[in-house]
Amino acid sequence: MDARDLVRQARSVGSVNGLRAVRAAWRRARIDARDLPRRGPERARVPGAAAGADPLPGGGVVRFARSSLRVRVTVGGAVFCGWDGAGAEPSYALAEGCPEADTRAVIEPDKDGWRIVSERVTVLVSRHGAVEFRTPGGVLLRRDLPPRWWDPVAGSRDGGPRWVHRSETAADAAVFGLGGRAGGPRLGNGAYRLWNTDPGGAFGPGDDPLYITMPVQLVVADAGSHLVFHDNSFDGRVSLRDGEEGAGSGHDRPGGCELRMDGGPLRYWVITGSPARILSAWTKLTGRPALPPRWALGYHHARWGFGTAEEVRRIAGGYRERGLPLAAMHLDIDHFDGHRVFTVDKERFPDLPGLARDLGADGVRLVSIIDPAVKSEPGNPVYDSGVAEDVFVRDAKGRPVRGAVWPGEGVFPDFTDPGVRTWWGGLYAERLAQGFSGVWHDMNEPVSFAAFGETTLPRSARHALEGRGGDHREAHNVYALAMARAGHEGLSELRPDARPFLFSRSGWAGMQRYCGAWSGDVSTGWPGLRASLSLVVGLGLCGVPYSGPDVGGFDGFPSPELYLRWLEMAAYFPLFRTHSAMDAGRREPWEFGPEVLGHASAVLRERERLMPYLYTLAHVAHRTGAPYVRPLWWNDPEDRKLRACQDAFLLGDALLVAPVLEQGSDLRSLRLPRGRWYDTATGEAYEGPGQVLVDAPLGRIPVLARAGAVLPVAGADGGVELEVWAPVAGRSGGGLLIADDGDGWAEPRAERFRARLVGGRTVVEREGAEGSEEVGYVVRVRGGGG
Repeated sequence: MDARDLVRQARSVGSVNGLRAVRAAWRRARIDARDLPRRGPERARVPGAAAGADPLPGGGVVRFARSSLRVRVTVGGAVFCGWDGAGAEPSYALAEGCPEADTRAVIEPDKDGWRIVSERVTVLVSRHGAVEFRTPGGVLLRRDLPPRWWDPVAGSRDGGPRWVHRSETAADAAVFGLGGRAGGPRLGNGAYRLWNTDPGGAFGPGDDPLYITMPVQLVVADAGSHLVFHDNSFDGRVSLRDGEEGAGSGHDRPGGCELRMDGGPLRYWVITGSPARILSAWTKLTGRPALPPRWALGYHHARWGFGTAEEVRRIAGGYRERGLPLAAMHLDIDHFDGHRVFTVDKERFPDLPGLARDLGADGVRLVSIIDPAVKSEPGNPVYDSGVAEDVFVRDAKGRPVRGAVWPGEGVFPDFTDPGVRTWWGGLYAERLAQGFSGVWHDMNEPVSFAAFGETTLPRSARHALEGRGGDHREAHNVYALAMARAGHEGLSELRPDARPFLFSRSGWAGMQRYCGAWSGDVSTGWPGLRASLSLVVGLGLCGVPYSGPDVGGFDGFPSPELYLRWLEMAAYFPLFRTHSAMDAGRREPWEFGPEVLGHASAVLRERERLMPYLYTLAHVAHRTGAPYVRPLWWNDPEDRKLRACQDAFLLGDALLVAPVLEQGSDLRSLRLPRGRWYDTATGEAYEGPGQVLVDAPLGRIPVLARAGAVLPVAGADGGVELEVWAPVAGRSGGGLLIADDGDGWAEPRAERFRARLVGGRTVVEREGAEGSEEVGYVVRVRGGGG
């Protein structure tokens, strides 16, 4: 029992689920003690000396004394490496299976082994099993040392051997990713666990792991950038070590990574290029991000504990009466009947469809929480249906696995079974009939309350795993991903003319093709504010562009200053939502006094003004994988000072946002990328690269616009206007507008614009099939040069 177990146990004492949590913990421990294969004697193994190589399309197989390595360069440039006969499939991460091999890439002998040369990367395999990835010019990006396995002596062990994979990168390399991490976005020295975990309370920068872990690393260095993805869903640990230039008699000490996995195949993908090219190739491999409906980019208000329909109406009316934009309200588990999923408490919400219609008349949608666990209760229609369809996870003896959840004792659908996903997706018809326009998945790590030990299912619990069969050690990290697939496919079938709106607390590599994400229960406090930024940037670099935190934090009582600074930052995130626990302070803007209300009103109006730009970024993410929120180095990865910046971000290519992350601060020091940048509040111009100090009074955080940027914004009449920031003499700028009907699957309309100085005057043109054309929109030039 560790410190977190003690805290969890203390919280459970006297609670409704306290006794159930104790029973569930003992039951889980007993089941695993009985059914989980015991680890016996093991024998270490390394590849050994090379015995030869066999060519195959896109590369070949290198045979070693005690293993083999398959290297395959695919069309598009992604490189697959599989040890011990591991293939690219089956995989929960890949959207459409393994891409075709690039037949131009062939394996050929090299001075110390073999090499495979392709258009974007050269792969070198040594005679002892080291693998190097180099740029076409020969510069080393990554060196993977020969792996090591621990094989069971007395026969095979379920899940396969344990293994460790060590790698070296450039001394100046910076590592990002690994899913949603609170201590980034740049990941420093230390160990990071790969096991989706409910931290058992509100979290801050020091808590790890959290709800979304992914074995995805984006490595940025002077020599170039690359992404590495180990396609393995077992529990594991990544240990990172920063490199050091000039260490040891003038020689560089490379950066290091050690990945230890408890089982599963040793297979991985490497993608090289610019950050934009990498994310495009990564999301082509694992699926383009789902495109949310336009309304989902508006402002959302949620709370655990609205309690009644009257309270929901009161809060929605508060926004309406004060002229504050509001796109959606979210109902938490308190609107269920006894916390049972796919039900409604008819006493407190007697006419939920009527509530949805009334809110919809004011442009406000309802979004429903959905948990995966189903109360184990005969007479509960969802439970009875699940029993009839045999959908619930079972133990090794064939008995349903039970856990402690909000409604009491519950059972868990096995989303790794296609038939179960179909059954679950059909249940969303009840949510649509109640008037909900979208859903958010919670508790899907999955969570079973436990007074001690892990708060999840027994590791020995059995799963279908698409017919292959296996246990929870392999299924745990992909459980939420498979649940998201069930929800997305169900909503798509039930309402084929509308794009599903879905976001999730947990997930894995590839989740972006079904849903977005949110922070989970981030702590109320300045550290929680900083962790929110880390999570959004880090998830975007893993291919999940639509995410956001609980504004104000999930627990506690934010001060007016903290609440406002959080609101100011989150207004530039894709998912813009306040949310809090039932015993936490209110999150409505008017609860913090007239001064904060005035500033919050301006923040919400600015969000509405930027909607055409945000929606364009949504389409760009859907088409290319480029995140809405990008690190400052996105276009300048060779700038080391930008790589070190962790407190500012780009929104698209046009805007630089510098949130205030420290109490009492009214100034912001920030590093600018190259080029001219305008303060959007004052119009003052700054030249980058360089460090600048910008005013950040309460009620306004620094937002800078790139010179030459053409931003589509909403005008006073609601129509689209173009806000143009004067370009620099001799250099042109531009922008993009992508629009559609806001929902559905019709082909969107894309327009490109170019801005340039002509005789000291800014000229804006629309790029057409036959050159430049009339713009067709109101143009407002800012920053001089009008």
